[in-house]
Amino acid sequence: MQPPYLFLFFFIPLLLPGKWANPEADLQVFQLLMTSFFTNISCAEVSGVGLLGDMPIFTLDPGNWNMHLHWPWAYNATAEGDTEKIISHSKLFLRNLVRYVHEMAKKQRLGYPLVVQIRAGCVLHPNRTSWGFLDVGKDGRDLTAFKVERDRWEPQQPSQLAEVVSKSLTSMKAITGLLKHLLSISCRSHILALYRYGRTDLERQEPPMATVFAHMPSPAQILLVCHVTGFYPRPISVVWLRDGQEVPPGPLLNTSAILPHADLTQNCSAALTVGIAIAVLLLVATASAGGVWWWKGRKGDEATWETREFII
Repeated sequence: MQPPYLFLFFFIPLLLPGKWANPEADLQVFQLLMTSFFTNISCAEVSGVGLLGDMPIFTLDPGNWNMHLHWPWAYNATAEGDTEKIISHSKLFLRNLVRYVHEMAKKQRLGYPLVVQIRAGCVLHPNRTSWGFLDVGKDGRDLTAFKVERDRWEPQQPSQLAEVVSKSLTSMKAITGLLKHLLSISCRSHILALYRYGRTDLERQEPPMATVFAHMPSPAQILLVCHVTGFYPRPISVVWLRDGQEVPPGPLLNTSAILPHADLTQNCSAALTVGIAIAVLLLVATASAGGVWWWKGRKGDEATWETREFII
């Protein structure tokens, strides 16, 4: 039989505020994340994914370098503007990338294996202005970045390789001009097209489900764990209350990372370790048992409240 004071901790009110901002009022980010693994002078494996926010739009097949779109509406969005043309030329771009890396490795006497990472895309502001970015890293460290507003590449580390690569890429005027167009115009148009065709999926809302349980790591302590799951989109925060006041961050409070499910919904956990003596005080200070989470919808400022009671 469990000690009766174990149940007293379920009298702690639990606040789980999850905010979903209106997509028309927030920044929208589209980015391509690409990783190239160069085993030797004659071998390279390239993989990548295109994301709008945290939603995968397409993936790059490392076997044949074909792009696979994840959503039916993404095909319609891709047919607009420069996107279809960009995809049709993607294999040529990748071949040139691989050749350039091998040539640079030979000139700079770099050893294999090599890992080259690229992050490229743009941020769309609520007023429809945007700015593009393109960052290149080597072996997990920033190497160089393309500055769209300056039409040039700039080293991101104090090394000869970063200086040489930045100078080499900046000298390719045709490429810098193309990149500026892609990052400042084409990327912005693609975000707007994706939202126009995929609004239903992109504005999908799934409220969080919260479960609270307890564990006794020692006779003098109780570990309370709140597991929050099934919510979408991603932004959410978990807050523990004690006597109506938020428990401040500290060694006894821990929140896990937010992890995705296959259906794009998310889950996370928040744990609080409390001394058993506090249970008596909570029993006096708290009138009812329950957990409350707050969800602010994407459309407008109207808030929806729900209360879930945890009864032992």
